[in-house]
Amino acid sequence: MTNDADEAVKKRRVFYIPGYDPIHPRRYRELYRSEGKAQADTSRYDLKLRPKEGGGNYGWQVDSLIDDIEVHADVEVLVWSDIVRDSMANSIPATYWQLIRTAWVYITSGALWRLMRLRKGPVIAALYPVGMLLVQLLLACLAFYVVGTVIGKASRLLEEAIYGPVMFWPRWFEETIIVASLGGLAAFYLTLRWFKAQDAKFFVYYLMHDYAYSAASRGANPPELEARMAEFRADITNALHSDVDEVLVVGHSSGAHLGVSILSDLIRMGEAPEDGPTLSFLSLGQVVPMVSFLPQAHRLRADLQFLSTQDRLTWVDVTAPGDGCAFALCDPVSVSGVATDGKHWPLVLSAAFTQTLSPERWKALRWKFFRLHFQYMCAFDRPGNYDYFQITAGPKTLGDRYRGRTPSKSRIDHAVSKYTSVAP
Repeated sequence: MTNDADEAVKKRRVFYIPGYDPIHPRRYRELYRSEGKAQADTSRYDLKLRPKEGGGNYGWQVDSLIDDIEVHADVEVLVWSDIVRDSMANSIPATYWQLIRTAWVYITSGALWRLMRLRKGPVIAALYPVGMLLVQLLLACLAFYVVGTVIGKASRLLEEAIYGPVMFWPRWFEETIIVASLGGLAAFYLTLRWFKAQDAKFFVYYLMHDYAYSAASRGANPPELEARMAEFRADITNALHSDVDEVLVVGHSSGAHLGVSILSDLIRMGEAPEDGPTLSFLSLGQVVPMVSFLPQAHRLRADLQFLSTQDRLTWVDVTAPGDGCAFALCDPVSVSGVATDGKHWPLVLSAAFTQTLSPERWKALRWKFFRLHFQYMCAFDRPGNYDYFQITAGPKTLGDRYRGRTPSKSRIDHAVSKYTSVAP
């Protein structure tokens, strides 16, 4: 890589927008620290993390030496995990009600059938919690039957041992039914409770809450999320009036469509000065169609259409067919049916996991679907053109790094969504 030191990025502000994640943001710092070190060792550059100075958003500082150029980056996490946690605070019956309501929204709106025309992976991921919750309910019913039957037979044997064979005894019969039913109900409840307690392994409740959050308002943003997005926009705007060379917004998973709307609002309101830092947007592992295909997602569709035509920023969308939780190589603007003649973003690229990970590494990760969904922020042992740490802490802007690149030939860039309106 050649880069004129006078034109290189020396200072950068990075704003990372997580997906639907209830975990504390320190998780992302530790991921950056460990994976950044691994990538720096592989690619032979220097990368060091330091604690963030001052208040504000949770974050850290990065100092790098890449291609003999020193770069400083301030990374901040735009946290909405508290909103996520509040949306997940549901009882077991409430979660099953979410299942019914979410399935009803996606099926009756026709969104599910449209999504199935894109990639199978994320649709399977969406159906997974539905299927697993039904399996868990079936197993709980089986536990109810087995335990109730065992208790009923044990009670009858005990009565016969004490009183001898009894052809008909209403009081005994009623007491047996009550005891057996109570035992069966206890088994039913404990089975469901056990599955919920093991959700860190199964991700069933987590994924159900994720899909239900968008489906609850049929694609519109809840008021509490809109308020938080306005705060995020103010933070990014302040950075655009600082002395940095680039302001980079990174949106992962559900955070990608939040980034689209935040940046659209920012540019519409004239908060991105022409003589300010370079503004860049990197969307990773996006699941935009899960929301934009819903009937009330007017706001998101309008923002996708608007942002795709703007010259004030560079927007690069990176996914990988190996990520079963993302709509890989699906142009989020085009498939949502809102592309216009003025569209020139995003540049859709593949992280190509099967090529950028060695066969041994790919074999180890192949069936770890949730881990692969985070691979975009991790190290590659056979790195190609995509390097998260050089993008966030290297001497090139996002636009310079991918200048002249053509989009992936495997991308899906035709309209698929049934709903394409950009206004209520």
